Amino acid sequence: MANEAPSPPQLGGVTSLVGGILNDAQELMKQQLALVRREIQDDIRKTKEGVVSLALGAGAAALAGILLCLTAVYLLNWAFPELPLWGCYAIVTGIVTALSGALLLAGKKRFDTFNPLPDQSLQGLKENLQWKTNLNPR
Repeated sequence: MANEAPSPPQLGGVTSLVGGILNDAQELMKQQLALVRREIQDDIRKTKEGVVSLALGAGAAALAGILLCLTAVYLLNWAFPELPLWGCYAIVTGIVTALSGALLLAGKKRFDTFNPLPDQSLQGLKENLQWKTNLNPR
């Protein structure tokens, strides 16, 4: 009895096998959609936190900056009395403009460090959708 040949697969077995593969593919796509949704939610949360911090910091920095600039103008006028007051304002304004430009560039670079779209998860989902459509043409 050890020499018996294996019987050919039955039609019902193949159908259930293909059905199982399709169910597994659907479950995988559901999981990938959940992963994409979670990554988007995480990126939105990070963006909100960054915007709130930037807004609060910008408000406080604006107030402090105004007071600091006025102090610097009058300090410059006190240190160099021959320099007209408008010249002191011009010097301080030029310095503040250069500094604010550098800070804006640094902030832009920081926001460019992350992508709000979950590229890897979307690519995996796209591959699975292509696989399923090729497997099950209608």
